[in-house]
Amino acid sequence: VTSRVKLVREAIDRTGHPALFMVDTISGLASADFRQDEWGVDVAVAGSQKGLMLPPGISFNCVSDKAVEVSKSASLPKSYWAWDEMITMNKTGYFPYTPATNLLYGLKEAVDMLMEEGLDNVFARHQRFAEATRRAVRAWGLEVLCQEPKEYSPVLTAVMMPEGHSADNFRKVTLEAFDMSLGNGLNKVADKVFRIGHLGDFNELMLMGTLSGVEMGLDLAKVPHEKGGVDAAMNYLVNPQARED
Repeated sequence: VTSRVKLVREAIDRTGHPALFMVDTISGLASADFRQDEWGVDVAVAGSQKGLMLPPGISFNCVSDKAVEVSKSASLPKSYWAWDEMITMNKTGYFPYTPATNLLYGLKEAVDMLMEEGLDNVFARHQRFAEATRRAVRAWGLEVLCQEPKEYSPVLTAVMMPEGHSADNFRKVTLEAFDMSLGNGLNKVADKVFRIGHLGDFNELMLMGTLSGVEMGLDLAKVPHEKGGVDAAMNYLVNPQARED
């Protein structure tokens, strides 16, 4: 799901509580609209491996002045939340440890790619692919895990398996047959859902290949479903009228 960050900030403000507002935007950064200052976020946590289109290896904290001041007086022992060394070294353009230099060069190129496409276009592309994926899921007769349309994720779609069928077995069959890895369910939905990612450096042909792999995998794993999910997604992507429905 996509959290309603602005509304959470407003709820905190209504209570007058001094708590810091922290947001995990590891999947969302560069895939969905996120406004740190405008929405009053104190600490945002992000990584290089999702919307920024890089391998894992760089993590980011974006920290408000309020959070920096609070950290100075916080007595709890900390490591990840200790920003003083990084802030001090950043003033001269250095790191307090050996940086992932190759990933920083990759990050510069990734940002250039995002700016060239335009962030509004990037966000719209993610929304379009997410809706195409959900239409495929519904055409298969399966259920999207998220029930509230306002909270649909533009970066991945979690799909519920029919009762009595293992999501992990389906994922295993699909991986072995087509060399395509789907995300697993976590915690309460472990083995009950699989996740389709549609984020980052991703286009229509990649999405159609992914959905074709899912539909063929459902067949091979003998998961009950209807045909036509790929066609439903394709019709949405190429038919402007379908996108207006």
